Amino acid sequence: MDAYTGFAEVYDTFMDNVPYAEWTEYYAGILKENGIRDGLVLDLGCGTGSMTELLAGLGYDMIGVDNSEEMLEIASEKKAASGHDILYLLQDMREFELYGTVRAVISACDSVNYITEPEELAETFALVNNYLDPGGLFLFDFNTEYKYREILGDTTIAENRDECSFIWENFYDPQERINEYDLTIFVREGELYRKFEETHFQRGYTVREVTDCLRKAGMELVAMYDGFTKEQPDEESTRICVVARECGKNRAE
Repeated sequence: MDAYTGFAEVYDTFMDNVPYAEWTEYYAGILKENGIRDGLVLDLGCGTGSMTELLAGLGYDMIGVDNSEEMLEIASEKKAASGHDILYLLQDMREFELYGTVRAVISACDSVNYITEPEELAETFALVNNYLDPGGLFLFDFNTEYKYREILGDTTIAENRDECSFIWENFYDPQERINEYDLTIFVREGELYRKFEETHFQRGYTVREVTDCLRKAGMELVAMYDGFTKEQPDEESTRICVVARECGKNRAE
């Protein structure tokens, strides 16, 4: 599971089309529907902390976990600017450790797709179950196999900005269901550009695989939605949002 390094520096620039506020409102709405209006919440795979900050602004006591030191440095800069009391931990989401349990875990922006082995995904879900309060919620979204196969496929995406540019070369193996993307990033430094190159891998999961992983982890599947809606997913859904509940701990009467 590769961490973002050079791309971290310009991640927020090229992700400025992601509706973080809208997605945060969606996830927070589900939390509130289930009586979780405050308390400890873990942002698993938090990146540069964009959603972590928004959730902290809604009154949640946030913990952010990511395996990229560079991404967490940017998250810490945002924390210093906002004054929010957020705990950031440099950890691999497949092996994360907390000091206690939390009321909810959120893993947004297809972070779980970076776990490319179903066995490791089930183990990660089991860790989430372990660190949730009794009856706590796990909210996450994943890119579907359909999206990698039919939408992304073998494509090249390029974007040029004044201060930075990138080339995204995408390759999808339908047999292995592994999506590889090679990033070439150019960051302006005075009259010159500094070049970074990174390669990342994601797995195209099916609904059945995700459901099986949750079952193996001992979690209760509450709902699956098409994207950030309350509609049921179908065969052409590109992103699916999942609501799962902790099982195994005794709930207070």
